[in-house]
Amino acid sequence: MTISAWRIVSRRYAEAPYNPFDGEGSSLRGGRWNSPGVAVVYASASRSLAILEVLVHTGDLAGLRDFVAFEVAIPPASVEPVGPGVLPPDWTNPVAPAALRAAGDAWVAALSSPVLRVPSAVVDGEDNFVLNPRHPDFRRLTIGPRRPLPIDPRLLPKA
Repeated sequence: MTISAWRIVSRRYAEAPYNPFDGEGSSLRGGRWNSPGVAVVYASASRSLAILEVLVHTGDLAGLRDFVAFEVAIPPASVEPVGPGVLPPDWTNPVAPAALRAAGDAWVAALSSPVLRVPSAVVDGEDNFVLNPRHPDFRRLTIGPRRPLPIDPRLLPKA
């Protein structure tokens, strides 16, 4: 039995010369759970959450037409939950507290697991996954083929 995670990316970054699972994008900009210079890959426990996570950063519903999805099968033994006491009271703020980046950076450096389960700041009670592409067991994750990302046209702006 495996855990399913979903990563959605812009179609232009889903094929060569890009690799949507190398962590280069997050390394350039940083994210909620990593500082610039630290490569991680973000995924969500469902496609719908992955879509919402993209929308809070882009705000562009129409742009979702240009996204694709990847399903990632994760062995449960590869997942480490974020530790107790890591989340400061303001952890859901749109601008992530530095404590989250520090915790994620320390997790990457420790190489304790290839996957960190973290709560979503966008949807209470749902989870995201931070993947460490530099971890030796990252290869145990099964990355599925690129799939279209169907978006119900009722959600998209009228042309």
